[in-house]
Amino acid sequence: MINDFPQAMTIAGSDSDGSAGMQADLHTFFARRVYGMSVITACVAGNSYGIHAAQAMPTDFINQEFSDIAADFKVRAAKTGMLADSQLIETVVDNVQRYDFGPLVVDPVIMTKHGAQLLEDSAFETLKSKLLPLATVITPNFYEAQKLTDLPIQSDADMVNAAHKLQNLGVPNVVIKGNHADPTQTEVRDYVLLASGKDFWLSAPYHQTERLNGTGDSLSACITAELAKGRPVEAAIRTAKQFVNVAIGNPIDVGHKVGPINHWAPMDQMPD
Repeated sequence: MINDFPQAMTIAGSDSDGSAGMQADLHTFFARRVYGMSVITACVAGNSYGIHAAQAMPTDFINQEFSDIAADFKVRAAKTGMLADSQLIETVVDNVQRYDFGPLVVDPVIMTKHGAQLLEDSAFETLKSKLLPLATVITPNFYEAQKLTDLPIQSDADMVNAAHKLQNLGVPNVVIKGNHADPTQTEVRDYVLLASGKDFWLSAPYHQTERLNGTGDSLSACITAELAKGRPVEAAIRTAKQFVNVAIGNPIDVGHKVGPINHWAPMDQMPD
């Protein structure tokens, strides 16, 4: 039957070196054996040394992308990546409300894993008030969770409080990624709070490597892929944590500086 094969969609920018953004999402969809498609919101020119130019897509073009995908395919889960400004976020919100793309995973690309802010304050408020209430799952990093909740996170109890506050913003399922700031740490612990009230910690080894580009994109994309297969939210999150850990722990030597994670490794080491 047409469109029986599981399909997932990323709403994100194109990263020319393939390590992050839309490309990392599509790599992940492929590795998890889900057909992936994309709504491109911006194009970034860069490499392992850094980003050197960026161009946002016009909103009428983005609207057409959404319309064409909805008219022909059966998207069973979707995710967002970096959304540059308030107008773009509102365009995405309008289309997610107009069409049925299944559960939505929001990777709120606000701050880097090292704490540098990426999103202007006006766009941050639009994301918080308009996009987050549409999400099924949100996957902020440590600094993004602090920014979204206006709470300092200094302990496990603080992480738990932040997750509950994010639920109060309208997101039923929360994954707060652990801090990566301590070079002596031996593990990374993420906290998960589900809509049912169940909560748990996910731990994985901390890998000393510069092959980390696309880590957050791939985690949220893997959750999206598993949801597109019809798997429960908890199973999707657990699979995504394992996927990213395997991909980081088996680095590939691509680029001279900060390179991509290895999306091939989980294909050999993890079941479908």
